[in-house]
Amino acid sequence: MGLGRLPVLLVFVVVYGCSGSSGSAPGSAGAPSATAITTTPTFDAAQLLDHIKVLSSDEFDGRAPGSKGEELTVTYLEDQFKKMGLAAGNIDGTYIQDLPLVGITATNTKPLTIAGGGKTTTFRWRDDVVAWTKRMADTASIENSELIFAGYGVTAPEFNWDDFKGVDVKGKTILVLINDPQVPDPSDSSKLDAALFNGKAMTYYGRWTYKFEEGSRRGAAGILIVHESGAAGYPFAVVQGNLRERFDLVAPDKNMGRASIEGWLTLDATRKLLAQAGQDFDALKKQALTRDFRPVPLKLRASFGIRNTMRTIESKNVLARLEGSDPQLRDEYVVYTAHWDHLGEGAPVRGDKIYNGALDNASGVASVLEIARGFTTVMPRPKRSILFLMIGAEEQGLLGSQHYAEQPIYPLAKTLANINFDGINQWGRTKDITVIGMGASDLDDYLRDAAAEQGRTLRPDPESEKGFYYRSDHFNFAKQGVPALYTDTGVDFVGKPAEYSQQKRDEYTNNDYHAPSDEIKPDWDLTGAIDDVQLLFTVGYRVANAEKFPEWKPGNEFKATRDAMLKK
Repeated sequence: MGLGRLPVLLVFVVVYGCSGSSGSAPGSAGAPSATAITTTPTFDAAQLLDHIKVLSSDEFDGRAPGSKGEELTVTYLEDQFKKMGLAAGNIDGTYIQDLPLVGITATNTKPLTIAGGGKTTTFRWRDDVVAWTKRMADTASIENSELIFAGYGVTAPEFNWDDFKGVDVKGKTILVLINDPQVPDPSDSSKLDAALFNGKAMTYYGRWTYKFEEGSRRGAAGILIVHESGAAGYPFAVVQGNLRERFDLVAPDKNMGRASIEGWLTLDATRKLLAQAGQDFDALKKQALTRDFRPVPLKLRASFGIRNTMRTIESKNVLARLEGSDPQLRDEYVVYTAHWDHLGEGAPVRGDKIYNGALDNASGVASVLEIARGFTTVMPRPKRSILFLMIGAEEQGLLGSQHYAEQPIYPLAKTLANINFDGINQWGRTKDITVIGMGASDLDDYLRDAAAEQGRTLRPDPESEKGFYYRSDHFNFAKQGVPALYTDTGVDFVGKPAEYSQQKRDEYTNNDYHAPSDEIKPDWDLTGAIDDVQLLFTVGYRVANAEKFPEWKPGNEFKATRDAMLKK
């Protein structure tokens, strides 16, 4: 089906609260109650596309933090919220939460040189190595730093796993692998051991952010991650995008507790480096897949230098509020999120230097705007309040959501759930919807019920090894304990062959992800996106009217944090 003007009417007449959780929480009572919808909202593919066209236009210049594109984006979002009649989301009466950032542009002053094994090898900036420093300092460097291969750089007590084995890496440079250890099942080597690091699915230990955090906690002077496209989930060209201005939250210690140098090496450069040490990459990687692995001193010394150009800016989160109808519950919230930022201008690709970010994430912002419009027309209004939070600096490391989650406008103990959009289905209707981190919380139960009413099913992430659960803004809510729902496009497309989904995913990852070509395509079909908007509106509406707070499932890594929060 084409894009057309395709209003979709919600067909749910009665909306029920979830009865799947146990125990009590703020706002909880006995059995769930029913709320009859008397006025149903419509969702419009043409209006969704119109928002995407504006936000991803060349005029908005890629929506980088601190740019003219940010100013235009923030103004557009405020105007849209005001037109809908939504209240200002901040308690100070504005639609803005200030987001103080430091922008750092790194230039290479001394190439990465590796000495040892009877020779010195120099690696090329950008082609072989991409690096930066989070420290708010004019320069950062390592000099003759001892180089150690530290496996996957993971310390995970719950899996009885420690890649450091008591080795002191303070002041040294560690070389680590991306992703989790993909450990073969001892009874069937063709499968992965599901008891370790969730088998195929990436845990937070597999994320590059964790590698840098753990290395910094251990006092490493330098941390270099080996890039492998399959394990990382994206090509090295995406890593090269880090050479533009990068932002971070302004930290009280000016990030001096971070490693001096953080960066990535290509696989080819890594093989060359290890050969200089008399080591083989494949053999070391195999060793790293066992609990018995111990760090391997490479008998090499690394030197590297960076100079920073810095500026501080006040970026912005943009937020609007729909007040709940129940005076006893309106101080409790369901939060919808989408990040408004993208990469701005960058290295030209086929003459195009504007990284428009149509799918990532003008489409998610457009979806939340449509859902916000839906909430202004639905009757009766939800009992609890709804917060629509458009987040800045996601592409810089989930900074806007980190800032909100650490300094929330409304208490997280009174926040029932976060529902996040980061990219939408632009390829047509599906019989299913993908749940990133499926099985994490009661929100899956809400989603399953609502999907069934559309004749659809839930499907776990088909690319769980890429760690998408840790790559978007919902993760910062989850880290603080708030149940968070993040969905992705289904894989069973109506009227399409079985391989269609993977084909389209691969096309986007290889050609458009974080590239200037992430623009609206002539063949976009947003009918499936509208189905998903309808679905996630319904989930949020039901949560906002439920008798109980949704909970994390037993055994979930965030459950203890939430339980402790609600006991206070």
